[in-house]
Amino acid sequence: MLAIANSTPLPNGFYRPQGVHDELGMGSDQRHNGNSLLLSYLDQLGQKELSRRQGVAEMAIVNFGITFTIYSEGENIDRAWPFDIIPRCIAETEWRRLESGLIQRTQALNAFINDLYNGQKILKDGRFPGEVVLNSRNWRPELCGVLPKFGVWAHICGSDLLRDKDGVMYVLEDNLRVPSGVSYMLENRLLTKRILPELFRNQSILPVDDYPSQLYDMLASLSPRSGDKARVVVLTPGIFNSAYFEHAYLAQQMGVDLVEARDLVVDETDTVYMKTIHGLKRVDVIYRRVDDDFLDPEAFRADSMLGVPGLIRAWKRGRVGLANAPGTGVADDKVVYSYMPEIIRYYLDEDPIIPNVPTWRCHIPEERRHVLANLDQLVVKPANESGGYGMLMGPHATPGEREEFIGLIQANPRNYIGQKTLTPSTVPTLVDGRIEPRHVDLRPFILSGKQTWVTAGGLTRVALRRGSFVVNSSQGGGSKDTWVIANRDRG
Repeated sequence: MLAIANSTPLPNGFYRPQGVHDELGMGSDQRHNGNSLLLSYLDQLGQKELSRRQGVAEMAIVNFGITFTIYSEGENIDRAWPFDIIPRCIAETEWRRLESGLIQRTQALNAFINDLYNGQKILKDGRFPGEVVLNSRNWRPELCGVLPKFGVWAHICGSDLLRDKDGVMYVLEDNLRVPSGVSYMLENRLLTKRILPELFRNQSILPVDDYPSQLYDMLASLSPRSGDKARVVVLTPGIFNSAYFEHAYLAQQMGVDLVEARDLVVDETDTVYMKTIHGLKRVDVIYRRVDDDFLDPEAFRADSMLGVPGLIRAWKRGRVGLANAPGTGVADDKVVYSYMPEIIRYYLDEDPIIPNVPTWRCHIPEERRHVLANLDQLVVKPANESGGYGMLMGPHATPGEREEFIGLIQANPRNYIGQKTLTPSTVPTLVDGRIEPRHVDLRPFILSGKQTWVTAGGLTRVALRRGSFVVNSSQGGGSKDTWVIANRDRG
C-alpha cells in the first residue's frame, strides 16, 4: 500500500503536503484509486522529461487556440488555457457515491424551480421563506405557469465540490444559469492522452469524450416536433464573451450551428427561424449561453442587443426548447444553496448524500450576529456573484476589509451568507519544474432531460500559486485532467 508522508518519493526528491488532506492517499483501496501507478510512472519518467512534456502541452494549447478571456481595465484579453499535466485520480467507488449525490441534488433543484413557477407549494407549506425567492434578482414572475418539457428547468448544471481537511467532500455551490468549463474538461483529456499516452495503456479510466453526444441527445429531446430530426443551435453573445471558445467548441463537437441573436428571428406564429443563405430554417432547440436579462428585449431588458425579440413568447407557447430555461437562476443563489438539505428532504424525502458547507444566513438576525462576530474566521459570499468575486476570505482579510463587509452585510443582509472556512485538499502539481502540492476543487457537469447523466469526474481546477485557495482561471488558477479509475473487478 502506498504510504503518504513527508517522504513520498517523486522525480524532484520528496513530495511534502503541509498539514492538509492530500488526494494521493485517498480511497480505502489504494489498488483502485490509481495513485500508486501514477507515482511509479512519474518517478520513472524523471523530472527533465516531465518538464519537457509540460512544455509540449503548453505549445499544443497555443497551437490549438485553447483560450479563455479575462476583462482587465476595460479590455478583453485572451490568455492560453493554464493546464497541469499531472492528472487527478478518483476511485470509482467514491465517484459512484458522488454521482448519486449530484443526481439527487439536481432532481431536487429542478423540482424546486418547477414548484416556484407552478403553485409554490413549498412556500405555502412554510418549508421555505418566500421572501428569499421574491426578493431574488433572478426571480422572473412573468414565467409563472410555464411548464417546460419533462418539468426540467436546469438542463445543464455544474456543481462545485471541494474536499476539506477532514476528508469530507462538500458541495460549494450549484451553477445553474450558464455553467461553463466543460470544453476545458474535454480538452484536458485530449491533451493528457497526447502527452502521457503510456498511462492510458495501464489504467482503466472512465471516458468523458461522450459528453458532446450526451449533450446533443439531451438537447434534441427538448424539441417540440416529435419524429423530426431536431435542429439545435448554440446561442452565443459573440466573440467578446469570456466563454466564446467553449460556445464554438461545443457547437463544433455536436455538429450544430453557432448563432448570435442577429441570426435568429421569431415570426408571427411564434416560431423561431435561423437565417441562412438558403432562406429561413426552423429552429427547434436553443442551447443559450446568454444571460436571462439579455435574452429577449421584449420580455426583459429592452436595450439588449444580444437577445431575440419574441423568444420568450415562442418558448412559453412550446414552439421552441430553451436550455437552460429562463428563470433557472432563481435557484442559482447562495442563499437558496443554504436551504438545499431542506429542499432535498421536502421533494425527495431523502437525506442529502453530499453535504453542504456549514452556512449561516445573514437575513436571519441570530445567524447574522454570528457572522458579524466571527468575520475573522469565516468566508462571506454575496448571493449571486461568481468567479470568486465579491467575497471576503475572513482569515486572510485586513481589519479594513472586514469593517467594509460589516457595512455591506448590515445594508443588505439578504445578499450575504457566511460559511465555515474550508482548507481544500491538495494534489501533485508541476510548478517551475518541481512537483508540489496545490489546492483543488472539482466541477462535474450534470445533464437533465428525461433522464439525468453525470460526467465521469469533471473539471478539476487548481490554484497554481503556492498557498492560494483561488482556483478560478481569471484569478490565476489552472486545471487538470480528472481520472475516475474503474474498479478492476467490474464485470
